[in-house]
Amino acid sequence: MILLVGLPGSGKSTVGRQLARRLGLAFTDTDHAIEQRIGCSIREFFEREGEDAFRDIEEEVIRDLAQQGAGVLATGGGAVLRPANRERLRAGGHVIYLRSTPEEIFRRLRHDTHRPLLQVADPLARLRTLYEERDPLYRETAHFTIETGRPSVPTLVNMILMQLELAGVIPPRP
Repeated sequence: MILLVGLPGSGKSTVGRQLARRLGLAFTDTDHAIEQRIGCSIREFFEREGEDAFRDIEEEVIRDLAQQGAGVLATGGGAVLRPANRERLRAGGHVIYLRSTPEEIFRRLRHDTHRPLLQVADPLARLRTLYEERDPLYRETAHFTIETGRPSVPTLVNMILMQLELAGVIPPRP
């Protein structure tokens, strides 16, 4: 299994979908799986139940999905906050950290109203705080780090495929 971690807006779902397509594997987004399980949007659940209750559900979903074998799994930005998740992800396959700076993410998400952790007065400051808290956790969890910068999604997918080939995770492409 190939598992993607990174800050909200780093491209985990978008890159993961294309990566799965290129490899002929199933794609799963943990946020979508969580919404199916809870029967409402993550934002609604966050507002009604709080972050701790959300993280409990997220941990259950990651436990279930990380055991499914071949596929590409995009995790939520905070999935690495719990040690159990970091261990499960790392043991579940090959973890790729899509590393983006807070400024890059802010540029991409400045008009996004669906991410609960960014619905604050100063989203860039919030992203900087998230980065400071989570970057060490992403690095601890990941087998590979890909700097997202400004490359297109197909370029990022090719970078990931090259890393996986060099590591012997997937066979070289013709």
